Amino acid sequence: MEELYADLVVIGSGPAGQKGAIQAAKLGKSVVMIEKYPRPGGGCLHSGTIPSKSLREAILNLTDFHKKSYYSKQDVKEQDISINDLNFCLNQVTEEQIRHLNRQFERNKIRWIQGVAHFENGNQVAILDDNNHLTHIITGEKFLIATGSKPRNPKNVPFDKEMVLDSTRLLSIDHVPKRMIVLGGGIIGSEYASFFSALGTEVVVVDKKEQMLPYLDKEVGQHLQAALGKIGLKFLGNREFEEIIRHPNEVEVKFDDGTSLKGEMLLYALGRVANVDHLHIENVGITVDSRGYIPVNALFQTIVPNIYAVGDVIGGPSLASTSMEQGRLAARHAFGAETHHFPTFYPIGIYTIPEISSCGYTEEQLKNLGFRYEVGRAYYYEIAKNTIAGNDPGMFKILFHADTLEILGIHIIGRDATEVIHIGQVAMTYNARIDYFIDQVFNYPTYAEGYRIAALNGFNKVKHKR
Repeated sequence: MEELYADLVVIGSGPAGQKGAIQAAKLGKSVVMIEKYPRPGGGCLHSGTIPSKSLREAILNLTDFHKKSYYSKQDVKEQDISINDLNFCLNQVTEEQIRHLNRQFERNKIRWIQGVAHFENGNQVAILDDNNHLTHIITGEKFLIATGSKPRNPKNVPFDKEMVLDSTRLLSIDHVPKRMIVLGGGIIGSEYASFFSALGTEVVVVDKKEQMLPYLDKEVGQHLQAALGKIGLKFLGNREFEEIIRHPNEVEVKFDDGTSLKGEMLLYALGRVANVDHLHIENVGITVDSRGYIPVNALFQTIVPNIYAVGDVIGGPSLASTSMEQGRLAARHAFGAETHHFPTFYPIGIYTIPEISSCGYTEEQLKNLGFRYEVGRAYYYEIAKNTIAGNDPGMFKILFHADTLEILGIHIIGRDATEVIHIGQVAMTYNARIDYFIDQVFNYPTYAEGYRIAALNGFNKVKHKR
């Protein structure tokens, strides 16, 4: 058993923990990072963001998805994509990311230890190995809890490793199913549903809401469902499951309206829960809230001032990008460096096929708030780059104040949406008006040109009203 001291003890090496640890190291502090996985990266790298996005990219490339879209009137040979093909691509990305993280930790003199950590008291954590043997006692000045989340696994769902799956188990399947049921139309359910639809799997998504991703701008959500319908995905709304039954060669789901569905596999994607089970936070007086998350203030401090919590373990927005910034800001505050509160708005990226990204208000929110707003739209078929790249469906939607012309929200669905959203984010940060996009010159042909087309569309509506 080894005893150590560190200025900052980080529990969890996902995006939040990584950035918090590196920021503290840049401030000249000693850092110890603890991770339960055998290698760094946390759930984000091993079972979450990186595998799912790598899977998406592999599917798009191996199926020639965009090429098939472009040559939709011709016969494009279907490829038989094996699970081994997909896993090869996933493993390549994972290994490179691990090498990158190890280089970063080494360069910043961050001590990385594998094991499961729990609090002994407000200044000490103990680390246990896989055999539950005590390996380290670490005393720290500050602590950063960044243990993330895991799929919710209710006891009435008969999970296994073959037919009834959560998003982590799904990454270990040994073949691509012919028929799949997805329970849950949130981000995780929608992303994986679209991936497997692109592979040729017959996918049915079921949710209690009337549309997938219901918190999206409604018009964008409708565009998504139309695009997914074209690749064969079916959505059934306003239904809740009552029972999941495993049969020898298929799984059956019974719903509250008396209907049922059968499929080769089922993905249960109805929520996630914070990873706090092994932390023994009760030893330091911390309790989770009614949703199971660790409460923090605006500076990411828990009720214990020297213990901070960031990322999925504190609840939404539960994005890798926001978790990174939370970790950085928490470390800066912990050691007295100049800092600021977390941004009030930021882009959200959803990697369905087609992808979606947004920043700011939705149209429904503006209506509820009573804003006088107008809408500018640019459809992907109007953008020359899209014609060149594959004639994919998509749309830019810019919401702006009808009187001041201030940009209030930007929503993009279509290829490269998560990349080009940042142009709108920067414009909004500096309080740009809709005519900013009109007066600038955009590279041609690019997807970014959609901003100018949408701005002209919206501005002309306001101009004609005056």
